Amino acid sequence: MTIWEINRISSGAFTTALGGIFEHSPWVAERASAARPFADIAALHDAMMAAVRGATDGMQLTLIRAHPELAGKAAIRGELTADSTMEQSRAGLNQCSAVELARLTALNAAYGAKFGFPFILAVKGYDRAGILREFAQRVDRDRDTEFEEALTQIARITRSRLDALLAE
Repeated sequence: MTIWEINRISSGAFTTALGGIFEHSPWVAERASAARPFADIAALHDAMMAAVRGATDGMQLTLIRAHPELAGKAAIRGELTADSTMEQSRAGLNQCSAVELARLTALNAAYGAKFGFPFILAVKGYDRAGILREFAQRVDRDRDTEFEEALTQIARITRSRLDALLAE
């Protein structure tokens, strides 16, 4: 699909086509639809992020919580979205050693208990060791900083997903 096509389809078709870009949150695409036409993928992504930034704190928290833990229970049970499965696999999270998996499980638990939402990282360009280092550093931050970082990471993830889905 191209930007040209995205600009011309109905609002419902737009939401259907792009509703999965933001993990289990089609409302982002629905709200961004009204900002058409888009000159390019960057403009589309900017409109989608404006929808996120314009949402209530509660809706943003729901969006953040819609993301799976890295190498967490959903991954182990095979319940991730296709995009999340591919992203985590490319980072090698499907090949964790027992020690790495135990460390990720402990970090997921500590992070979730402290912040009330999952650790989110755009894993493209990271290997397992890098993910573990980043995770260990961020678990020591304050909640407001991590809430903002989660939204920043979601922006990175979703831009990558749009680039993979659309041609300009």
